[in-house]
Amino acid sequence: MPEPQLIPPRSGTAFLLRRGQRLKITDPQGEQVSDFVCFNLHDTAEYLSSGRTIDYAETIFLTAGHPFYSNRSNVMFEMVEDTVGRHDFLLTPCSADTFRIIYGHEHPHRGCFGNLSEALAPHGITPDQIPICFNIFMHVTVDGDTGKVGVLPPKSRAGDYVILEAKMDLIVGMTACSAEMSNNYAFKPIVYEILG
Repeated sequence: MPEPQLIPPRSGTAFLLRRGQRLKITDPQGEQVSDFVCFNLHDTAEYLSSGRTIDYAETIFLTAGHPFYSNRSNVMFEMVEDTVGRHDFLLTPCSADTFRIIYGHEHPHRGCFGNLSEALAPHGITPDQIPICFNIFMHVTVDGDTGKVGVLPPKSRAGDYVILEAKMDLIVGMTACSAEMSNNYAFKPIVYEILG
C-alpha cells in the first residue's frame, strides 16, 4: 500500500488511480483547498465535467453519495466519504491571470492552473485540456437573487477529508491551492493516499 503523499503549499502533482481504488484527500492543517481534475487514462479527451455533474446531481453542493461525470456522461468517480460537506465545482483553477486580474499582482504566481499544467504534461495533457476543477474544501456561496458569487474561508478543519472511488482508470491532477482568498490567506499542504 503506498504511503500518504504530501503536496507542498502552492504546488501540484499528477498520478494514476485505477478503477476500484479509493483516494483519500486530507486537509492536514485546515482551511486549505485542493483543486482536483481527472482524465480517462485510456483516452484523455474524456475529462471531468462540472456542467454534466451538476446537471445530473441537480445541486452545486456535491458530497458523499454523488457520482462525478465526464464530458461523455460516464461516471469517473464517486465520493464515498466527506467530513466537510462543502466544496466548489463552479470556479476555474487559479492562474497567473487570476492573480493579475483579481488581485492586481504585477508578478503573479502561476497558480493551480500552472501547477496542473506542469504536472499533467508528462501524461500528454496540454494546458488547453484542463477543465474546471472540483475544488475540494473550497467554500463558495451564490446569492439566490443576484447570482453574486462569494469565496469564503473553507469549512475544513485539521484532519478533515474526502474519499473518492474511481469508476474507471484515471489520470489525476491535484494541487494545494495557491489563491489567498480561497485558503483564508494562508498557504498549507494537502495530503493524499491511495487506499487500494
